Amino acid sequence: MTITQLKYVLAVAEHQNFTRAAQKTFVTQPTLSMQIQKLEDELDILIFDRSKKPIELTEIGSKIVHQARNIVNEANRITDIVDQQKGYIGGEFKLGVIPTVMPTLLPMFLTNFIKKYPKVKLKIEELNTDQIMEKLEEGHLDAAIAATPLENPMIKERPLYYEPFVAYVPQNHRLSSKDILETTDLDMQDMLVLEDGHCFRDGVINLCATPRNMNNEKFSLESGSFETLVKLANEGLGMTLLPYLHTLDIPVKEQELFKSFKEPSPAREISIIYHKSELKIQIIEALRSTIAGVVKGAITFQNVQIISPISK
Repeated sequence: MTITQLKYVLAVAEHQNFTRAAQKTFVTQPTLSMQIQKLEDELDILIFDRSKKPIELTEIGSKIVHQARNIVNEANRITDIVDQQKGYIGGEFKLGVIPTVMPTLLPMFLTNFIKKYPKVKLKIEELNTDQIMEKLEEGHLDAAIAATPLENPMIKERPLYYEPFVAYVPQNHRLSSKDILETTDLDMQDMLVLEDGHCFRDGVINLCATPRNMNNEKFSLESGSFETLVKLANEGLGMTLLPYLHTLDIPVKEQELFKSFKEPSPAREISIIYHKSELKIQIIEALRSTIAGVVKGAITFQNVQIISPISK
């Protein structure tokens, strides 16, 4: 049994296809198939059910894949230990970022990070929280930036910043005359929210005292874009909530319609998260310090209340 054979097994388990797995591991398909066959012969079991399309793991194969992932991760730690000892910060690093953070945070830190750590090859992917958690557990991401806490014992969380919720209240809305809002003012009946799958949506729903009753609504919209929500609010179709950093790119005229909340301000906690095995921790720490440094000057709120990103 070799580490290389285990890597081939993990590749087939992920892609459910020997040809695609061979392409991803940069070997020929016959070579990959032969090595997996040798491992199955050695163990005297079948890891994959080749009669299924796509290929499926057998019952024992699922257990082997779980253990193989642990073994490959531990093998990678040897390289990590050497890199840390040498003070080397470089190599490929796969980072996931949730959609409600990607457009505002990346422009703030990416150029600085690339200049400071030119030997790191960042591969950034926009993913929702569920996708991030799955890929982190399976070893397909090295770290991610997401709203926390997520309450997963396999994942470590290092807070980067606390981002307040800001209300966008158009003229003639029932709350337009208020200077400072309270969370009890919010009503899901006139709230425009992001579509299902966004943790910010769950945070807004958790914040509102009034649950949404679809049967009583004349109009309901869920969008994947904050910009769309703002435009529809301007048409008199309701109000919406945005993360603070998104408000910085709104035209000056529309910024007059933003309203803050009474302290402690409702906010979301944004963290860098990673597997508890702490692989590539030196790059994770470099990212954490870079991001925390650039955001510190942009968000000055102190007294906040963290709203859970997990749906209740």
